[in-house]
Amino acid sequence: MLNYSLLVIYFAVLIYIGIKCRKSTDSVAGFVLGGRGVGAWLTAFAYGTSYFSAVVFVGYAGQFGWRYGISATWAGIGNAVIGSLLAWVILGRRTRLLTQHLDSATMPEFFGRRFDSKALKIVASVIIFVFLVPYTASLYNGLSRLFGMAFGIDYAYCIVLMSVLTAIYVILGGYLATAVNDFIQGIIMLFGLTAVIAAIIMSKGGLMAAMDSLARVSDPAVSTTPGIFTSFLGPDPLGLLFVVILTSLGTWGLPQMVQKFYAIKNEDAIRKGTVISTLFAFVIAGGCYFLGGFGRIFADTVGTKVGPNGAVLPAGGFDAIIPAMLSNLGPVLIALTVVLVLSASMSTLSSLVITSSSTLTSDFIKGTIVKKMPEKREVLIIRIFVVVFIIISAAIALVQYKSRVTFIAQLMGVSWGALAGSFLAPFLYSLYWKGTTKAACWVSFIFGSGLMIYDIFALNGLAPMPKFFNPIVLGALAMLLGFIIVPVVSFFTKAPARQFTDALFACYDKPREVAAKNDLG
Repeated sequence: MLNYSLLVIYFAVLIYIGIKCRKSTDSVAGFVLGGRGVGAWLTAFAYGTSYFSAVVFVGYAGQFGWRYGISATWAGIGNAVIGSLLAWVILGRRTRLLTQHLDSATMPEFFGRRFDSKALKIVASVIIFVFLVPYTASLYNGLSRLFGMAFGIDYAYCIVLMSVLTAIYVILGGYLATAVNDFIQGIIMLFGLTAVIAAIIMSKGGLMAAMDSLARVSDPAVSTTPGIFTSFLGPDPLGLLFVVILTSLGTWGLPQMVQKFYAIKNEDAIRKGTVISTLFAFVIAGGCYFLGGFGRIFADTVGTKVGPNGAVLPAGGFDAIIPAMLSNLGPVLIALTVVLVLSASMSTLSSLVITSSSTLTSDFIKGTIVKKMPEKREVLIIRIFVVVFIIISAAIALVQYKSRVTFIAQLMGVSWGALAGSFLAPFLYSLYWKGTTKAACWVSFIFGSGLMIYDIFALNGLAPMPKFFNPIVLGALAMLLGFIIVPVVSFFTKAPARQFTDALFACYDKPREVAAKNDLG
């Protein structure tokens, strides 16, 4: 009964906020960016809750915690330092200034106007459409076992309920409603995760007793070193490094993450948001991966099997680890956990559908299929596509759940690498370097998305794949090699007109009057 009561209250609050924020959605900028007037706390929490969903809490924490032990916490630290702190410092201010100067509300629109190329805008929107939809569907997967454990209901009902409620408050209140709800969901995540970690660790006799138990775990197929799962770098430091790169640096090129900087209010909000977002990531990401690191001491609850190489694996798959760790908690904590994971997933889902629908409408349909589109009609079409994207993602999740189609799951796994591999390097260079060329963007788009599409074929045995390579490694390589590809291609291709780039970068040089305490002069 407690589970249902908490959910009803939670859903009522979400819908109420959507209704209260509906006045801010009359324009495209209002619906998609909240009028570019969103403050530090809302933006920081919107960034953090879009970053961490059920995919991280249930999927990644369980999988990487099992593989790397306590050293998986490095992934959470990387998410906080690289994925949050450095992202805000390096991207935040320049993204806000240049996107406002270009009057761009989406990443494809930014590329189109930054390089004066309608084709770049269209292709970028296609890449986002292709890879964001399956990524959106993956958000539902982490909820299936938790809802089954807490409510004993079919996962399909969870998908439908989550889809309907997200659609309601996004359609009503747009980005502002999403940001306000993200703030509430972020508070739930902070307190909920802290309580869950404390309860699970205490169930094993406290931190030192849990560490001692983990130090006694052995898996000769992974490592013969005693206590390897409690060591500083774990059994596979190189593999862990690629996880850190993919899950941390990847946020710099994800459209639903970068778009948060488009909407931030002012300089003060950027300074405060940097601190808030970083601390949020330390608690949420660091806590999730730290908790997952103890997964092996719950092997008796999870159940184990022997993998192809003799390694010990969870019998129900990696997604079964975190739910098994939670299964012996009391009803209050289980209810809190369900709301926690639901909050994380709904906040990310709302961010993804706004990004997808606005991109398809403003960057693909408007000006291409429909030459002239009044702003009110554009907002209406964005709302319609919010519904369409939620229906499509829910349908994909249901198909995978009912038929266990592995191809869909693999596509979800490579979407992060494809998006960040395509966009990260050209976007970053475009903010700082006038010499970035249109051709370099094209090569980065083709290389990043092409490499991950190849990975899909390789995973299905349709193309050769070196032993060391996997979606995580290839995704990280797609991002890192982009930093080389963009300047090299730019050096050998036609540079943009100097007058054009000077006019663009002039927005950075406009004089501002500031207080002496903020500028020594």
